[in-house]
Amino acid sequence: MKKNDLPASRATPASSIVSSAHLVSPRSAEMSEFEFGLIVAGNAFHRWVVHCMSAAGLPDLTPLDVLVLHHVTHRARNKRLADICFIMNVEDTHLINYSLKKLQNLGVVVSSKSGKDVTYACTDLGLEHVNRYREIRESCLINALNADDGLNRDIGELARLLRLLSGIYDQAARSAASL
Repeated sequence: MKKNDLPASRATPASSIVSSAHLVSPRSAEMSEFEFGLIVAGNAFHRWVVHCMSAAGLPDLTPLDVLVLHHVTHRARNKRLADICFIMNVEDTHLINYSLKKLQNLGVVVSSKSGKDVTYACTDLGLEHVNRYREIRESCLINALNADDGLNRDIGELARLLRLLSGIYDQAARSAASL
């Protein structure tokens, strides 16, 4: 057998759409299909949020910048760096901190001191951009989705499954880190 040949038991079924056939497990070929879907959907989502925010008047942001701005705006409560990282499931605080500095320089986020903590909040200018983003999202995404009750239920179930799988991936990452 050549180095790149897979045993027949690990071969990818022709109907499977995967990015890495060598990782397909006979115990769950579907997981490889899911991971490919996650890659494609994740990249499409990132492209979407960047273009939507650009159309809303804030060009040149990364997907993380856009998501940080939305989270800082969430529920109109000041957020600490640690809280933002925790909720967004980002371990590297430097990534979030860099986005916060970038957003502060654009005038859409402001920081303030609360005791020993620094907190972040959306400015009025930031809120204008976030509200415009919402309008564009409604027009371009939600209208195109044209969801009925059944599709909305499916989307809700998919969201639940993604949260469940994120926990499994986190646990697997901890296991791999301990090897």
